[in-house]
Amino acid sequence: MASKSTVTNGNVYVPFDQRDGEESVVYFTRDLSAAGLAKAYAKVSAPISGQVAVKLHTGEPNGPNIIPREWVKSLMQADLAGAIIVETNTFYDGDRLTTEQHHETIKVNGWTFAPVDIMDEDGAALLPVKGGKWFEEMSVGKHMLNYDSLVALTHFKGHAMGGFGGSNKNIGIGCADGPVGKKWIHQAEGSDDQWSIDQEELMERMTESTKATIDHFGEKVAYVNVMRNMSVSCDCEGVAAAPVVTPNVGILASSDICAIDSACVDLVMAMKEEDHHDLVERMTSRHGFRQLSYMHELGMGNWRYKLIDLDNGEAEITPAEGVAHVVPFEG
Repeated sequence: MASKSTVTNGNVYVPFDQRDGEESVVYFTRDLSAAGLAKAYAKVSAPISGQVAVKLHTGEPNGPNIIPREWVKSLMQADLAGAIIVETNTFYDGDRLTTEQHHETIKVNGWTFAPVDIMDEDGAALLPVKGGKWFEEMSVGKHMLNYDSLVALTHFKGHAMGGFGGSNKNIGIGCADGPVGKKWIHQAEGSDDQWSIDQEELMERMTESTKATIDHFGEKVAYVNVMRNMSVSCDCEGVAAAPVVTPNVGILASSDICAIDSACVDLVMAMKEEDHHDLVERMTSRHGFRQLSYMHELGMGNWRYKLIDLDNGEAEITPAEGVAHVVPFEG
């Protein structure tokens, strides 16, 4: 049994009671709707001010599992008036490689109710990475410097390379610019292989990229993770995504990125074997748990937390109690 403070490989899940450090607050609702999204965001919205960037994964064309557009539209019109959806171009060839292609894909996927800023359209900016072992700076979309606050609105799901895609992946990969930042994360120097960084190192590089962005925004960051339609595939796989076999859970919100992603992983781990088998295999085989331990090591937040139930008087609950198998998959 691992002891507290033990650094493990990313293919080893560290149970909650074996984690060290302080606890942060994570809010949870089973209400998978526009109202539930607004309820969760309201608990973490206080620091958000000025020009607001909403970082979400707009997806490849016709992807079936992205956060429902109507939910996001409702939230932005009611609670984030004047905010702008932000993205960056991809490192891989596809329908979001160039800004022109990306805007066409955004139209196809229905993100037409608010402005969408492809942050690396005009190049990149360098942000410092404090305390990293792989980077001293990270290349991000230049337009990021135009914003005062960041709301990471994340569809939590599996990921072909990261194991899972939570707030850390949404920011670390999603804010790095396509030609430079994403290349630094994925491709070893001198290699012709676009995906030549190994699993543990990839988790760490991605996390250091995230740290550059959230350090830039300081306290003006809020995180909301939607645990719905959780394929083992990322939304970057579009219509090729693997079928969803994991039950829907709910929506989480926090001001601590490590805590919210840890809580989402714990909610998956607390499911029955037949419900979480595929997603747990994906997280384990890709060493995805290293995202959590490395965020904690870098001082990006706490991997311990209090899970607060917004549906029942804000009582504290355990992840196992929070899983709501009664919520059906919306195919």
